[in-house]
Amino acid sequence: MSKQKHVSETPATQFLKKHKVAYEEHIYDYVEHGGTGETAKQLGVDEHHVVKTLIFEDEQGKPHIVLMHGDCEVSTKNLARQINTKKIQAAAATNAPKHSGYQIGGTSPFGTRKKMPVWIEKTILDLDKIYINGGRRGYILSMNPQVIVELLEAKPVEVANPL
Repeated sequence: MSKQKHVSETPATQFLKKHKVAYEEHIYDYVEHGGTGETAKQLGVDEHHVVKTLIFEDEQGKPHIVLMHGDCEVSTKNLARQINTKKIQAAAATNAPKHSGYQIGGTSPFGTRKKMPVWIEKTILDLDKIYINGGRRGYILSMNPQVIVELLEAKPVEVANPL
């Protein structure tokens, strides 16, 4: 059995502890541009259960968090329609960390710098357990997806396109 590395707290884990949320920590070797496929492979889980935390901006530059299955992409056309905005797009790589407070590849929906509306792909809520970033590259938390709705007031949307 391999020895688990100690991981210092992140704003995400501080937020979860404050709200008494049960979660498990998982460490993996971060691979630049490896994405959720690499994460799933290293953790030995289905990529569909690995949830991406994506930062989007609407036409006024207002940030939004979108949570999506690792093996899917977001239909921005459907997202804009469902959240009643004219246009929405992925935030620029320089803007996303300013909104979230997290480095790209280490973005968590918990403990973000700015409070943002959270949109979650509806089918994520059908899963018993999800794997979501813990606020640092190479650091994933597993938990019940209902936590996201309860704590972050995430609203379900249907915007997934399989990759």
